[in-house]
Formats: sequence, structure tokens, C-alpha cells
Amino acid sequence: MKKYIFLLVTIVCISVNSEAKVKFGLRGGANITKMSFDKDVVDSKNTNGFYLGPTVKIGLPLGFDIDGSVVYSQWKVETDVFNANNTPIELKHKAIDIPLNLRKGFGLGDKASVFLFAGPQFSFNIGNKDLHDIDWTWKDSDISINLGVGAMLLNHIEVKANYNIPCGKTGSFNVENAVVKNISGKKKGWQIGAAIYF
Repeated sequence: MKKYIFLLVTIVCISVNSEAKVKFGLRGGANITKMSFDKDVVDSKNTNGFYLGPTVKIGLPLGFDIDGSVVYSQWKVETDVFNANNTPIELKHKAIDIPLNLRKGFGLGDKASVFLFAGPQFSFNIGNKDLHDIDWTWKDSDISINLGVGAMLLNHIEVKANYNIPCGKTGSFNVENAVVKNISGKKKGWQIGAAIYF
């Protein structure tokens, strides 16, 4: 994973050195997350979380941009599996997410534009890796893909929504019993948020 991050940082640095337009800002929003499991004995409900952190946007020729952020992200999902206290098991996750997106904008005049974007998101777990009371383990890191749409207003305020598609498992149950037998899960869901550039 480190070589992919190095490659993307190199591309960003080349863009900055080529006198591209650079804007810094702050990004935040909501995570609407669901876990999909590799066996259908476990299901989960959509639940909400949030993300917040600094962001940068680099203007490129032909209406393209690159944006990157380093955000603290938190969410949890409620499964339909019950623990020893007869309450639904909740999977709580805290991470540093690094989304890097290529964007293509379409102007709607001097003060507004819409854009489409796509790119990888690298996620690094910073919460408890092992949830011992439910025998669940999060991966240290994972990669996903963002696909989304947004709008820029007054050249400083941005709103956007994207769907996050996992490239691998996010975590797994470690126990073997009648209900859960080494089942792994993937996090997926919507992110809806805004950014302000200074």
C-alpha cells in the first residue's frame, strides 16, 4: 500500500511544481455505512458516522482537478447477531482515511460548477483492532474506491456525495460457533459532505 501512496504523492507534487492552482480547506460530512458479510447468516443495518479533516484541491488543465484529504472517520454498524446479553452486536470503527480523487468539472457560469470524481481511498485503523467481547478483528488498513458527484459554489464552498466501494475485507469474526464461523465483512456506503476552501 505504501508504494501506491508514494506514487500518488509524487503525482500531486509534480502537479504543484507545474504551477497548478492549489487551494487548501476543511472537509467534513456524514458516513452512511453498511457491512456486507461473506455468509448470509449475518446482516447489518445502515448506520451513520462522520468524517472531518483538512483537504487540498489542485487545478489541472482541461477542467480537471485532483483533491486529497486526511480525515478522521468514525462509524458503527448494528448487526442482526446477538451477544451474550441478548443485544445486537455493534461493530465500531475509527480510522484515518486518505481519499485521493481525480475530478472533471463542468461550469455553470462564473459562480458555480458541477463535477464528477473517482479515486482510491486508503483507510488506516486507529481504534481498537480487536473487539474481544464479540471476537471481531479489524484489518490494520484497507483500500476502497470512491465514485461521486459534487458542486462548487462561489469558488470556495463545495458539496458532494460519493459511494465507497471496498476492494477487500474490512474485518472478520474470529470465533467458530453455531452462528458465526470465521465470517469476514466489507464496509461500503455513502459519504455526504461539504468543504470550504480558503
